Amino acid sequence: MERGFEVLGTVRDVETIAVGGGVRVRQHLRRTYGRGRWRKMKGYATVRLNNGTVVEAEVHWFEAHGIGRRDLKIKRLLE
Repeated sequence: MERGFEVLGTVRDVETIAVGGGVRVRQHLRRTYGRGRWRKMKGYATVRLNNGTVVEAEVHWFEAHGIGRRDLKIKRLLE
């Protein structure tokens, strides 16, 4: 659990927020992970926090074909 949380199960209701030039950190993603058609994505998942609490959360991440899901983070906890 290097991110401070662990995703349990699958991410639901996935939607694309930005593609290509709309991804502000595109240069960072290319330098760090390689060239690809980077997309910023969002979805909802059940996560386990470092303290052991299991909650529903909105998560955001970047992904590109052949590279996969990177830089997953919790944007807000849902109740």
